[in-house]
Amino acid sequence: MPDSIVIIPTYNEKENIERMIRKVFTLPHDFHLLIIDDGSPDGTGAIVKGLQAEYPDKLFIEERAGKQGLGTAYIHGFKWAIRNKYDYIFEMDADFSHNPNDLLRLRETCAEGADMAIGSRYVKGVNVVNWPMNRVLMSYYASAYVRFITGISIHDATAGFVCYKRKVLETIQLNKIKFVGYAFQIEMKYTTIKHGFKVVEVPIIFTDRTEGVSKMSTHIFREAFLGVIQMKLNSIFRKYPEG
Repeated sequence: MPDSIVIIPTYNEKENIERMIRKVFTLPHDFHLLIIDDGSPDGTGAIVKGLQAEYPDKLFIEERAGKQGLGTAYIHGFKWAIRNKYDYIFEMDADFSHNPNDLLRLRETCAEGADMAIGSRYVKGVNVVNWPMNRVLMSYYASAYVRFITGISIHDATAGFVCYKRKVLETIQLNKIKFVGYAFQIEMKYTTIKHGFKVVEVPIIFTDRTEGVSKMSTHIFREAFLGVIQMKLNSIFRKYPEG
């Protein structure tokens, strides 16, 4: 059985999802794909199901009722991947802001010893294309804020392009992950590090979407800003067994 599964959460991604699926399946490694669709009213789920006949036993979809949040979508997908015993479990956006070719580099980084490989926009300068400057600055300094509050050294704490070894997700008690927006990404990295796993940042170029609509909102940033403090305080009273 192939060892790698890419989890992509979707909500109204009809402009991107077929191109993304076809691109991943052209890569020179046998990746499987799991789409977690939160009841997209634009027919994203129907597009995926229509492609399953073309890609049997490697394209999967889990449909959920209503928009339930990024974090819960990934937790749902992680549990699915653990049950199906994939060794390398990826998270990635549907909109091509993450280059599918970089899946190979993230997997290689984990195969060479990392437990978590992060596709990082900021580990070598700022590698972001087509974002307005205010959003670049907000994202960059959000990670600086996370480093200051938590003490972890990750340059891109809100990155959503990640490869995990299965043992990480089996160890960190997914039911204790509380946040659902971009704070989810921070919490996953912080918890992984607290368990003693090896985390490596892999430099990527992040290109803002050209099709579809961004899901970013001020509420998401507010959750991340306040959530980091809450997460740090909670961690004082929690034990993190070594992975």
